[in-house]
Amino acid sequence: MESRILGENAAERTFVLVLDEGEEAFGAIQKFCTSQRISAASITAIGAFASAKVGWFDFQSKTYREIPIAEQCEVLSLIGDVAAGDDGRSSPHLHAVLGLQDGATKGGHFLNGTVHPTLEVVIRETPAHLRRRLRKNLGIALIDLGD
Repeated sequence: MESRILGENAAERTFVLVLDEGEEAFGAIQKFCTSQRISAASITAIGAFASAKVGWFDFQSKTYREIPIAEQCEVLSLIGDVAAGDDGRSSPHLHAVLGLQDGATKGGHFLNGTVHPTLEVVIRETPAHLRRRLRKNLGIALIDLGD
């Protein structure tokens, strides 16, 4: 992965990441955000995957139903945010719409994807600090705007 800071002032930074062939995208984004101590940001990305997995959250079972995409797919839209998790590490929350060779799409909560040939990611950090907390009644961690 290559990265470059596009802009920086006292309140915010903007980064561009270019992920390499074969990298696992979610893990690479999370690792980068943690290394930069990013606790509040928006993320957008485009590119392609050799294979990927998205999920649909089942509130009854409180788990993600995995939707595997076992073929080359275009990243038509990958968007989300970053907040600090309960463990203090950067916690990305990403959704993806992936285009298949016949023009069909699959989408959902982005779980993982193997980059092929590239993924171009823009991370826009904000001056605020956000915290993601586990909501036991839902079974997922959501941004908590309270104290």
